[in-house]
Amino acid sequence: MYGLRELLLQEQKRLQSIIANVSESKIITPEGRLRISVDHGVTRYYQCIDDRYGEYIPRYNVQLPRQLAQKAYNETVLMTAETRAKRITRCLKDYSDDEIEQLFTSLHPERQKLITPVEPTFRQLQEQWYSEPYVGKAFKEGLPVIYSEKGERVRSKSEKILADFFYRNNILYKYEKPLKLSGYGIVYPDFTFLSRKLRREIYWEHEGRMDKPEYAQKAVKKINTYQMNKIYPGDRLILTFETELDVLNMKIVNELVDKYLR
Repeated sequence: MYGLRELLLQEQKRLQSIIANVSESKIITPEGRLRISVDHGVTRYYQCIDDRYGEYIPRYNVQLPRQLAQKAYNETVLMTAETRAKRITRCLKDYSDDEIEQLFTSLHPERQKLITPVEPTFRQLQEQWYSEPYVGKAFKEGLPVIYSEKGERVRSKSEKILADFFYRNNILYKYEKPLKLSGYGIVYPDFTFLSRKLRREIYWEHEGRMDKPEYAQKAVKKINTYQMNKIYPGDRLILTFETELDVLNMKIVNELVDKYLR
């Protein structure tokens, strides 16, 4: 399953955070355990240290039952989290999302020619996706003529910077490939990619004039419509922003590429 390793890493991080928080907890941990007895609707608490029945905790001592209950809960959480974290660590040691694919791609090219893989490799899927024709958005007269290193016309210098970055890093993309969004109509995402992890299309929108109120309003409406169509930022939608004073940050671009497109 593609993307499973990332999910396991996220769960490992969550469990490590839980373990750290519980281990560093400053709550008082009194001796023994808590026994609770409910008789005719009346609840009584007992502190059990050397025997199973324990010593009755007076009603005025409201903190001791809480401390004993929290202590038992924390111990159970810690044991469970540590056990699960160890399982994930063992799994990650030997797990690779593309293990089945590697069985084919690691073969000699001449041997690959003789074999039909059990499922298409990502490269095969990507090449098929990339070869499918589409009609992009037309350019109106009077717009600046800007070409990327790939030789295609783009609408802004920032889009050229992005397109050139993808091109130099051998990241296949489609510029302004049409996408129908329910409740909005046809949009032309700046860049469309085939995600290796999701095996689905993901989209990159660069909003380059967010200091212009009318532009920003349209951008927000479009982003909201993406989400209404279950295309969410951080999942299948990558967003970068720019104003006249805050230009495109290539460090952020590189980090986004590493996270979603490598």
